[in-house]
Amino acid sequence: MFSYRHAFHAGNHADVLKHTVLIATLDYLLEKDTALTVVDTHAGAGLYRLDGDYAGTSGEATQGVMRLLASKGSPGAPAELAAPLARYLEIVVGDFNPKGGARIYPGSPFITQHLLREQDRLKLYELHPTDSRTLSANIAQLDAGRQIAVLREDGFGSATKFLPPPSRRALVLCDPSYELKSDYARVQGFITEALKRFATGTYAVWYPIIPRPEAHDLPRRLKTLATKAGKPWLNAGLTVKSSKIMTTPSGEAKRPGLPASGMFLINPPFTLKAQLAEALPQLVAVLGQDRNAAFSLENGG
Repeated sequence: MFSYRHAFHAGNHADVLKHTVLIATLDYLLEKDTALTVVDTHAGAGLYRLDGDYAGTSGEATQGVMRLLASKGSPGAPAELAAPLARYLEIVVGDFNPKGGARIYPGSPFITQHLLREQDRLKLYELHPTDSRTLSANIAQLDAGRQIAVLREDGFGSATKFLPPPSRRALVLCDPSYELKSDYARVQGFITEALKRFATGTYAVWYPIIPRPEAHDLPRRLKTLATKAGKPWLNAGLTVKSSKIMTTPSGEAKRPGLPASGMFLINPPFTLKAQLAEALPQLVAVLGQDRNAAFSLENGG
């Protein structure tokens, strides 16, 4: 159950998509002076070293944030990055690596805290024993006081207790590893309960796009949930390569790794679709690894 460690995947193409959407959503929600509560159901360790053993072993960041960072001026790359992508690099690279380069990669907790104001609150859930300890130690360095709460609990089972928040404004980020097939059903159940408690909150769900029925059913089920609740929704997907298992010259099967992922939002910022319509084609051009690279963007409600 606890084998998944996001440190191996920090800064990959899925993080680029997830954190681009997260930053654009937070920027919009923080335009209002009223306090915002952010709930992160699967927070991870919060902060990662791209030159460390984990990320260095997988090399996934080289096909994600590093590739986007190096794209400026390269053949076939956009002459100028779309505003959401430029903003993403400004935060995750510029603000967290003031001496240059991209040695440190912030996870969702640190990106969120970096953007929040004094009146806002952040609730972080992480059940993995090692990552939970690391997250607590990383957060302690911020000296953020009561603004941030770190809870070693099951986010699926406990996070709705903060809904609705006193200010009646909240963003809930739900991005489990989906290592267990049951995660797909638990996401659906969690969002169902959250909408019952707080129908006007903004909900952002990250999900993998892989050859598994549950993965393809999840966004369809979330659309149904949003539609029945009478709430607007947005679904964005990014594919960077084929999902087919390849065969090496020696005859061994080689799995492609994560080929694609998506972000599904309920009550999204009304500005988000136009922003992603500009950003997603650029992500395909820069992060695409084969002819299967593509994006999808749809909304309703």
